[in-house]
Amino acid sequence: MHVFVTGGTGQTGPTVVAELLAAGHTVTGLARSDAAAARLEALGAAPHRGGLDGLDALNHGAEAADGVLHMAYGGDFADPDDLARRDRAAIEALGRALVGTGKPLVSTSGTLVTTAGRVSTEQDAPDPDSVAAFRVHGERACLGFADHGVRACVVRLAPTVHGPGDHGFIPALIAAARRAGVSAYIGDGANRWPAVHRSDAAVLFRLALEKAPAGSVLHGAGESAVTIRSVAEQIARTLDVPTTSLTPDQAAEHLGNPFLARFFALDVPVSSERTRVLLGWAPRHPTLLEDLDTGDYFTPRAGDRAEEIWLTGPRHGTIHPSTVSLPQPGSPPAANRTHASRSRVSSRRPNA
Repeated sequence: MHVFVTGGTGQTGPTVVAELLAAGHTVTGLARSDAAAARLEALGAAPHRGGLDGLDALNHGAEAADGVLHMAYGGDFADPDDLARRDRAAIEALGRALVGTGKPLVSTSGTLVTTAGRVSTEQDAPDPDSVAAFRVHGERACLGFADHGVRACVVRLAPTVHGPGDHGFIPALIAAARRAGVSAYIGDGANRWPAVHRSDAAVLFRLALEKAPAGSVLHGAGESAVTIRSVAEQIARTLDVPTTSLTPDQAAEHLGNPFLARFFALDVPVSSERTRVLLGWAPRHPTLLEDLDTGDYFTPRAGDRAEEIWLTGPRHGTIHPSTVSLPQPGSPPAANRTHASRSRVSSRRPNA
């Protein structure tokens, strides 16, 4: 299969591209810069120049492919409505090229679209009041093509896709613990997060392209319910610091911004049982706690990267998460909220 990929140079993308190539597929990847094009070529993929706003380029890339994998996600993270609009437009441009062909269109969402406080399954509709509600329109746009002769499906990734070079949520916890000399969790720390190793996520994306039925929603969760307290305790053991419980307000100060405190307070377990049965997906790589014990999370480079992404403000196209104003349930439209940041960002964000 010749696969057109967006997001092939992000945190997860190169592992996915490598998985596809190892399975005998060929890959063309969307590249918005010379650096991205060079990275794709180094992986063994062909670059296709364009960005998420270049809808013609997206359409043409999809037309020339046997299947499409959409992982890129970008825009102004201070404006969730804009994020949703841009993602929906990109998916519609990709999907239109595949109408009536029976070819696969796999789009990416996050398990954080589900309802907090209970174990959600693949058959649960996204919650419009969830912390990742800006992903809902993209899910619906993709799945809508299942009624138009496209083998469309959605992969909801866990909020932590761990592995070498991770610069997502977990490194932020480590950076804060190293800085403060204490590893913290919120409340009793019993709130649960799903997790998945990056290499297992790559296998899931490949299987989805190869055989997921039209209209499928898949959960990329190798683990369903890792408690934040267990993560904090693992960090404490490695850094040889104590653990402590914080209030949400104290956590915002400890972590450096309220964005992170809000996320680490979420109780968002999910099941991936249906995904495993449907596709024969069998995660086999290290768990999150194993990765924390044996991976590269505590190297100086990892610490510097976490500080750069989460605490030192905008640079190299990313944004400082403390400037992000995520929608609260019942909040007014994004256009009526004050936004501290208007920088355009790429898909180098943790999965929401």
